[in-house]
Amino acid sequence: MTTPRAVEPAVGATATAPPETTSSRALRKRRGKRHGKSAAYSMVAPAAILLLLFLIVPVLLAFGLSFTNARLISPNPPRFVGLDNFIRAFTADPTFIRSLINTFLFAVVVVPVQAGLGLVMAVLVNQKLRGTTFFRIVYFIPVVTSIVVVSILWRFMYQPDGIINSFIDTLTFGAWQGVAWLNEPSTALPAIIVLSIWQAVGFHMIIWLSGLQTIPEELYEAARMDGADGWQQFKDVTWPGLRPTMIFILVTITIAALGLFVQIDVMTQGGPVDSTTTLVYHAVRRGYREQQTGYGAAISLIFFVLVLFVAMVQRYLTRDKD
Repeated sequence: MTTPRAVEPAVGATATAPPETTSSRALRKRRGKRHGKSAAYSMVAPAAILLLLFLIVPVLLAFGLSFTNARLISPNPPRFVGLDNFIRAFTADPTFIRSLINTFLFAVVVVPVQAGLGLVMAVLVNQKLRGTTFFRIVYFIPVVTSIVVVSILWRFMYQPDGIINSFIDTLTFGAWQGVAWLNEPSTALPAIIVLSIWQAVGFHMIIWLSGLQTIPEELYEAARMDGADGWQQFKDVTWPGLRPTMIFILVTITIAALGLFVQIDVMTQGGPVDSTTTLVYHAVRRGYREQQTGYGAAISLIFFVLVLFVAMVQRYLTRDKD
């Protein structure tokens, strides 16, 4: 009697794996989700740590210090003073009120002028003409130049014997009397406004230009076929297509304008007679140079609330009303 032999698989046949059970599929799916979450957290972690260290923690520290009489260097520990720093800012510190007014004046002028001028420049360099690349580079050079270097150069240009007075004197055939632009309360802030617009308008020109190039050419062709002239094409095609870009530019210009500091620190140090003092410069001067850390933190907190409020108002006014 012979024992039956095991049946061997035929040559070329492949062994099939046992079917996957429901529990094993669920386990593999959970493992994939955990692996995906771990990868996502590892990518987000560097940015989250930086935001925590350089944004959230400083804001919380400033919030805590603003209710104390802390000084930068003092043998005595900080003492809780409640709302005294905020009351002092609005009632007993005329420089704070002047810095608040100067900050608003600067923003009210710079935001519309810089945004409008950047849009005009973007429309011009967006034309399919020879040499537009050259002008794009020229307009963008001040943006990549250090604002400290730019401020120093313009400070020399604004001197009574500087190039600006010499240029105006040449145009007026000697009838112009030189002005010490940065030494007069009536001209110091306008001079810094001109510098700031000139320095940053190229950046917003590039943003406007990127928005212009996202508008399909077919829309312009359809508008031309309907008999629309240049202004009608801009009003009905270009401007609606630039709405997201416009919102971004308005918010960024406003935040940068309200945070004016470097030009003031380099060119005027807040003078003459506090005519160019801004909120940020006043907070730095009180908090570090005069070592009134608690009061400087209170001014910084007021500035933070002000920027947040202005940004929310801008977002509300520019929202989609559909």
